[in-house]
Amino acid sequence: MQKILIIDDEKLIRLLLREILQSKGFSIIEASSGRDALEIFPKERPDSVLLDLKMPDMDGIETMRKLKKIDPEIPIIIVTAYGDIPTAVETIKLGAYDFIVKSPSTDSIVLTLNRAVEKLELERAVKRLNTAVETSLEWLLGRSDAMKRIIQQIKQVAQSDFSIIIQGETGTGKSIVAQTIHNLSKRAEKPFVTVDMGAIPESLVESELFGHEKGAFTGAEKKKKGFFDVADSGTILIDELQNMSPFMQSKLLSVAEKKKTYPLGSTQPIHTDVRIIAATNTEIKRNVMEKKFREDLFFRLGEFIISLPPLRKRIEDIPFLAHRFLTEAGAELNKQTREISDTAVTILMQYPWPGNVRELKNVVRRAVLFSDNGIVRPEHLDFLTEDKCGFNDTSRVLPLKELSAMAAREVEKKAIKHALDLTKGNKTKAASILQIDYKTLLTKIKEHSVTSGNRSITMERFPQVSDPFK
Repeated sequence: MQKILIIDDEKLIRLLLREILQSKGFSIIEASSGRDALEIFPKERPDSVLLDLKMPDMDGIETMRKLKKIDPEIPIIIVTAYGDIPTAVETIKLGAYDFIVKSPSTDSIVLTLNRAVEKLELERAVKRLNTAVETSLEWLLGRSDAMKRIIQQIKQVAQSDFSIIIQGETGTGKSIVAQTIHNLSKRAEKPFVTVDMGAIPESLVESELFGHEKGAFTGAEKKKKGFFDVADSGTILIDELQNMSPFMQSKLLSVAEKKKTYPLGSTQPIHTDVRIIAATNTEIKRNVMEKKFREDLFFRLGEFIISLPPLRKRIEDIPFLAHRFLTEAGAELNKQTREISDTAVTILMQYPWPGNVRELKNVVRRAVLFSDNGIVRPEHLDFLTEDKCGFNDTSRVLPLKELSAMAAREVEKKAIKHALDLTKGNKTKAASILQIDYKTLLTKIKEHSVTSGNRSITMERFPQVSDPFK
């Protein structure tokens, strides 16, 4: 039963409207003023409002504005006298759903209310759907600000027929994004076909994409449909786009523009209605600049570009995704692993994830296999540090300048030792060989604790003498 709030300072009008609407199955709430309505509205949450335009203290326009602040979607129908119709029309510009003239016919008021309530229900359904979609996408992709922006892009472009390029490092989820776009599109009930350009031999690419006739080439024993034909009316994902040869780029451009394919060995075109999504682990614009990818094909396929950030640039998603993969792995491996310790989460957040989300999923899956007592602990991630040689111990990684200095000191120490060995410990001759002064040699012997043969040569073993080369 739909709930209607009647706001009117005239009791007789409220009574009349109540009798009409209750007879048609509506539930009625009454307010004798705008102020009363503002108290009642948040508690009752009606499905529509009948609002008198002229009331003392707070008129209909002010009341409507305040109700809209509480619920912007609520359909408000203005009840007005004939002489106030211009003002009533103005209220529609301010957000009213419609207006009716006082003493309306029963059919007119019921029809207007039914339309208003239907509109509200549709808007609420769309909002619930959007919320469900957004929650589902966050579950798949992550909740960071970066991924929320990606989710908004997905929702914006899904219902269109734009061709899309999705770019991002290996393992960032390009295929998941493509599948999601298809699932949210008008083509959702039609095929979704994935073609991996890196997995098809160059000699077979044209046949795989566009099909062939029997006898078109050696080994073509029967007619075969191409991926574009299989995906008709649906979506095709061309993965590893950067691996497509210049010849096939030209073919693909023709198909994208003319919506026709030619199977190998045939002169008869096949009409194709396919949305193209392309995925690449390189920045495709750079490939265009380097003349490795056709500029015209880039503009044709890149009507909308989605760039997925690597996991290391959105580390706030790691705990959420790790717990998601924990749940999935527990179900797969039939293990009651319910938790990841804080220390283990810290280890995961410090790791650079060159394999991105795909690598995180595999790591959590392996950790669940090792885990016991329902908890993933740091020791269950030992394989990660072993495989990556202490990735999270940044104290082991020295800046390049420090490494260069260390190398220079080691070379210097070896040169001094070699000169002293050649001169049987004669520092004067060693300094001459090294082309440095005697005092500098003594300083460096002490600095490096140089040994010659089995003896340690330090400053304490030699008297302080003046430099003979001065």
